[in-house]
Amino acid sequence: MTPDDFGPLYQRWLAGIRKTTDTLEDWALVGIKRRGAVLARRLLEDLGGSAGTGPAYGELDISLYRDDYHLQTGAPAVLGTEISFEVEDKSIVLVDDVLYTGRTIRAALDLILDFGRPRRIWLAVLVDRGNRELPIESNFTGEFFETERNDRVQVRLEEMGDDYDGVDLTSFVEAGA
Repeated sequence: MTPDDFGPLYQRWLAGIRKTTDTLEDWALVGIKRRGAVLARRLLEDLGGSAGTGPAYGELDISLYRDDYHLQTGAPAVLGTEISFEVEDKSIVLVDDVLYTGRTIRAALDLILDFGRPRRIWLAVLVDRGNRELPIESNFTGEFFETERNDRVQVRLEEMGDDYDGVDLTSFVEAGA
């Protein structure tokens, strides 16, 4: 997906989220670090959030909540979770860049629930690449890409030091195939 395609994709995704959140009084945007948090900050700005106005905002670091934590080599880079609002009875839009197996989202849900019991949680992902291992679906999806397990999907964001906003899909053929 080129930078020219990214803008309209993002605007469609934003419009879908706005349609739901415009009817809410007490809600929050929560991004999963790293790229999900960058997208959540963009959404916050585009939805009219600024100092003291708009939805509450938070960021999650799910590093220690992953079910494959024990399989990682070396210590995970812990980036810190920042939830400075009361989660209890809040409607939350959880934001991430790519939905794949569902394990990142499961970890994020566990972490949010450690802060309290929200009224509801909606999931907003820019790219859904299928191949789920857990029964998790997005409420707001920018684009669905049919991928194979060995493929790699990367959302590029200028805020992360990338040269452009876009989505790269790299297909890998298994050895011997």
